[in-house]
Amino acid sequence: MQSDAVIRFEGPEDRALYRRPAAQPGVEFYRARIRDHRFEAHSHEAYGLGVITDGLGRFRWRGGEHLAPRASLMLMNPEDLHTGQSADAGCWAYHMVYLEEDLLPAYGGDRSWRFDAAVSGSPDQARAVACCVQALWQAQEPLAVDSLLLQLVELIRPHARVQGRPAEAGGRFEPVLDFMRSQLDQVMSLDQLAAVAGLSPFHFLRSFRAQHHATPQQVLMALRSFEAKRLLAQGQTPAEVAAATGFSDQSHLTRSLLSRYGVTPAAYQRQLGLRGLRRGR
Repeated sequence: MQSDAVIRFEGPEDRALYRRPAAQPGVEFYRARIRDHRFEAHSHEAYGLGVITDGLGRFRWRGGEHLAPRASLMLMNPEDLHTGQSADAGCWAYHMVYLEEDLLPAYGGDRSWRFDAAVSGSPDQARAVACCVQALWQAQEPLAVDSLLLQLVELIRPHARVQGRPAEAGGRFEPVLDFMRSQLDQVMSLDQLAAVAGLSPFHFLRSFRAQHHATPQQVLMALRSFEAKRLLAQGQTPAEVAAATGFSDQSHLTRSLLSRYGVTPAAYQRQLGLRGLRRGR
């Protein structure tokens, strides 16, 4: 396993920690304890499988406000754009495992899952998932990690819909998302994106927001931030990553990752045990 490093936010009680098992690409572990920080809209481009371990969280998901109480499961689809913050004056704590969609058949045998509720599960189910996730953090051998991931997928399966992607996850705007991903380092216009969708600019703007519960600019920034985190995990320097993903400079990248994932580029790379890189902020 990679070494740990705790991220410190402006709030004195806010903490976040990332870890990636060295022998399992496409898997990331994350735990956080948040009182003051408010995460901007972001996605993980992976299944988010986790549990709320303390407090009460509030987040915006699919156009609505939701609460995530202690001893409940937190389940996210790869394309889900969401925010996050504590819902009261106390700390909100949660542990997550992010599993890239292509890995699901290996661990679960299912081609694709979709979650229709971001918060679900009984306290007993949440305790079982929490124990499994805690064991994953402590596992040292690749076989142990694989075995525990299989166990986690089995625990989560009852909460998933196994029919594959719903129709709305593809459709008219899937080419727009693909275009965005292919042009992250470029300036994009409303006219460009509307042309990809085959709609007039403002019809596209209204329809896109109605389907994704976010503006094209918000989705673009979420995609840029996720890709930046992925490139940082591959060992690219923050300056290289900023240029490759369309951020105006390294400071812009730092602000985006901190607001969406609670981590700076340099701290994220330290958590993953990467060495010999030019230091970012």
